[in-house]
Amino acid sequence: MVKICCIGAGYVGGPTMAVIALKCPKIEVVVVDIFEPRIIAWNSDQLPIYEPGLDDVVKKCRGKNLFFSKDVEKHVAEADIVFVSVNTPTKTQGLGAGKAADLTYWESAARMIADVSKSDKIVVEKSTVPVKTAEAIEKILTHNSKGINFQILSNPEFLAEGTAIQDLFNPDRVLIGGRETPEGQKAIQALKDVYAHWVPAERIICTNLWSAELSKLAANAFLAQRISSVNAMSALCEATGADVSEVSHAIGKDTRIGPKFLNASVGFGGSCFQKDILNLVYICECNGLSEVANYWKQVVQVNEYQKTRFVNRVVSSMFNTVSGKKIAILGFAFKKDTGDTRETPAIGVCQGLLGDKAILSIYDPQVPQELIQRDLSMHKSELDKPPHLRPMNSVAIEQVTCVGDAYEATKGAHGICILTEWDEFKTLDYKKIYNNMNKPAFVFDGRNLVDIDKLRQIGFIVYSIGKPLDAWLKDMPAVA
Repeated sequence: MVKICCIGAGYVGGPTMAVIALKCPKIEVVVVDIFEPRIIAWNSDQLPIYEPGLDDVVKKCRGKNLFFSKDVEKHVAEADIVFVSVNTPTKTQGLGAGKAADLTYWESAARMIADVSKSDKIVVEKSTVPVKTAEAIEKILTHNSKGINFQILSNPEFLAEGTAIQDLFNPDRVLIGGRETPEGQKAIQALKDVYAHWVPAERIICTNLWSAELSKLAANAFLAQRISSVNAMSALCEATGADVSEVSHAIGKDTRIGPKFLNASVGFGGSCFQKDILNLVYICECNGLSEVANYWKQVVQVNEYQKTRFVNRVVSSMFNTVSGKKIAILGFAFKKDTGDTRETPAIGVCQGLLGDKAILSIYDPQVPQELIQRDLSMHKSELDKPPHLRPMNSVAIEQVTCVGDAYEATKGAHGICILTEWDEFKTLDYKKIYNNMNKPAFVFDGRNLVDIDKLRQIGFIVYSIGKPLDAWLKDMPAVA
């Protein structure tokens, strides 16, 4: 029996290993993590992350060939294949601060693997890492190997939160990078054999190490670039009377462009896009490619601009002040079908409104009050840390309350900001909501989710990103 151990029980490690266990019943899979509350949650009925379909997969395999443990060293020592799926946040100080990836946790994992190993191992990079990380990891392992042979593979994840289980069941591709040596090719084949249990051979792409590492950064950069491109276009649409949805539809019909990732919004979020682009910027700068670095930097800058632009539109529309006014925030997660709030645009928007002394009432079906308060009170550098290194208690912000449903959030509000595209926000009784709000009642749709005409007929003043402006808004400045 092949034994797999995954270091890191987060958004990548947990679901990926659960699916491998399901699809490979003869392989023993153990997920380890030093953060004990997370392991306890994985062994309970309340998993530490929300992902559609994940519960079913875990329950089918847990206790049979899927295990979650905090005994990291024991299971690493026993494994044939060790996946490393630890946090790689952006450095907050020192060389490359604000752009370079912090590989502290990765290096620590590599040293531990070398220290406890008593048999040859394949070590798989599952975290998103800078190009040439494998070379550094190889050096750590070989200099501490005590005669044991290690092969390093890069096997980046391409999961989208909210559809991670389906992405794992039916991936566009599985990418495996390794050394172009007989030992490296043998290791690639061993990992390929695991995925071949359910992934067609033609979808398993094998490359050299550096191509696999760079492909992950490149994929996220290209996806984020599309979002920033359409968001930049949304500002021009508002200025000219064009409709960004119609523009997106028209250009998406070009087969060279395609329709995906062309939905205008308040901005992209999640754990990967911004972090990976900044990492790419740093790598370009280190290689003397300043023009290339500046090109990718602009993708992040446009994303920040979009959030600022949204806050400006809210404040300027409401008589140039939201001080003392109740604003309902519908949605806090960075996208629907996940409880993840890392880099969510909602943080920037809420902080912008709080800066103008708004009173916020926040509802999200999957994000708990403690996490919302913590996200809004913590410094950005702390948000990137793994859970066990973050401050344990959130600092309650007096201007913020978290409530149990959208109707409670909007009661007595002056305006509504829709910041996550949860399906339930499409079907709310907006007539009932309007009747319980202060007038004039505003809706600021950061996800282009609602039926604008229907809401205007009810009496709302509606701002929807990239859409022709409400007559009211045309008379108001775009910037507060």
